Amino acid sequence: MANNNNGKMSREEAGRLGGEATANNHDKEFYQEIGRKGGEATSRSHDKEFYQEIGKKGGDSTSNSHDKEFYQEIGQKGGEATSDSHGKEFYEEIGRQGGEARARQRQRGN
Repeated sequence: MANNNNGKMSREEAGRLGGEATANNHDKEFYQEIGRKGGEATSRSHDKEFYQEIGKKGGDSTSNSHDKEFYQEIGQKGGEATSDSHGKEFYEEIGRQGGEARARQRQRGN
């Protein structure tokens, strides 16, 4: 045990031990629930620009630490997961919607 302050436990050590005790006493659902509550509280206290800024920071950080192959791999996995979970009708519908939207853009442009 790391001690300082006249034999008292450090904040770091106390935090680690507290975290371990909490993890031993709670299940996955507990963490999902506190995560949901935290997300709801955050969404009430922050605006769209806040989320855009943290998204940009995360994207910049990720792009600085990963290469082209990383993005190709996650794109491949995402495409496979999407195709596994959506049927032919899904792709027909989004294709139809995209075609209609494009036609409307062309009509406004002329």
